[in-house]
Amino acid sequence: MLDAIRWDTDLIRRYDLAGPRYTSYPTAMQFDGQVGTFDLFHALRDSRKALRPLSLYVHVPFCANICYYCACNKVITKDRGRALPYLQRLEQEIQLIACHLDPTQKVEQLHFGGGTPTFLSHDELRQLMAQLRKHFNLLDDDSGDYGIEIDPREADWSTMGLLRELGFNRVSIGLQDLDPAVQRAVNRLQSLEETRAVIDAARTLQFRSINIDLIYGLPKQTPENFARTVDEVIALQPDRLSVFNYAHLPERFLPQRRINSNELPTPAQKLEMLQRTIEQLTAAGYRYIGMDHFALPDDELAIAQEESTLQRNFQGYTTHGHCDLIGLGVSAISQIGDLYCQNNSDLSQYQNALASAQLATSRGLVCNADDRVRRAVIQQLICTFNLEFSAIEQAFNIDFRGYFGELWPQLQTMADDGLITLDNERITVLPAGRLLVRSVCMVFDAYLQQHNNQRFSRVI
Repeated sequence: MLDAIRWDTDLIRRYDLAGPRYTSYPTAMQFDGQVGTFDLFHALRDSRKALRPLSLYVHVPFCANICYYCACNKVITKDRGRALPYLQRLEQEIQLIACHLDPTQKVEQLHFGGGTPTFLSHDELRQLMAQLRKHFNLLDDDSGDYGIEIDPREADWSTMGLLRELGFNRVSIGLQDLDPAVQRAVNRLQSLEETRAVIDAARTLQFRSINIDLIYGLPKQTPENFARTVDEVIALQPDRLSVFNYAHLPERFLPQRRINSNELPTPAQKLEMLQRTIEQLTAAGYRYIGMDHFALPDDELAIAQEESTLQRNFQGYTTHGHCDLIGLGVSAISQIGDLYCQNNSDLSQYQNALASAQLATSRGLVCNADDRVRRAVIQQLICTFNLEFSAIEQAFNIDFRGYFGELWPQLQTMADDGLITLDNERITVLPAGRLLVRSVCMVFDAYLQQHNNQRFSRVI
């Protein structure tokens, strides 16, 4: 079993940098408008020829209420009728994409994100799933990982029953914080009872996995009140937990301007929140997977990490990184072989493109040889905390030490500081360095110097 993470305040202060979350490498910051529909069709053809399995991501951007902390691509509206024209265009996109794939390519993973996917009516959800089943090879034996993000304020027992009937077997529940003062400060009033009702329904209906999202660093949070939230969440016994660091970037995300920055906890308080949370979750039996994610030892992610098969993509940590990921909907990102591409992030432009029978691909990139090497290195570090040089050398026909020779002084400094161990055969991220694995990955990022790091969240 992987050793538990170790808290080292001095190391955290030294390496708590701003940087990417590496759901991809190169990151979406590198995408440009030179990639378009032709590149996507070419990649889909290669996927079809290889009969690679698929992972589908469907973006539903609508929310009835705004949460001030949110950095997602969303449309705030009380008008449920706005979903209909969007779904019509989404169905066109499904048809246009599917005709370039082989009908035998299995959809191993499906995820509805947003926004709030349950903003859609029951009939709309039925129709959307019917279209997906008509055009893609969705599994009918409950063996796929079919998940959906849930806002407990927008779901009840009947909703959960419908989702289970439609084939969903995983739910991810947004909670963030249970303290009423914090909830008022971010405009998300949500009771423990609402959340518990959805979880009880999911368990009764035999959903396979329940994830809960928390955020630390929100206004009016203190180490004490956040610890109470964590205790309440542990009592709910989710299979997985995501504990995100709130990144206050009001210059990028307009809703965050409604947050009073004077009410944000100090950096020292945020560190204490994270440290307490780790102690609470570890005591409750949860394993640190990496990058804010925790799971029970019998969860698939924990097992995959033990077996060094864990992967990471735009869906986050996954056991389906071998699949071609196809993003559907406004702003959705696809990763097909060496192609990354993203749909237009503007709802009107997305819908107008499809109204003209054109895909809404607006930007992306095609990985070059160096990207592929560095992607494999970062993937191994961020998923297993261990990198065997021989595996990279065999896969890419390079001499690792020679290829990355200019990085050795930085890596040696990290080794001297106790973040990693480094020799001529491998890098191992030590227990004290696992919270800071992003900082290790950043050493291998060839693009990082091009960016103002204020556009990224901090590691801790």
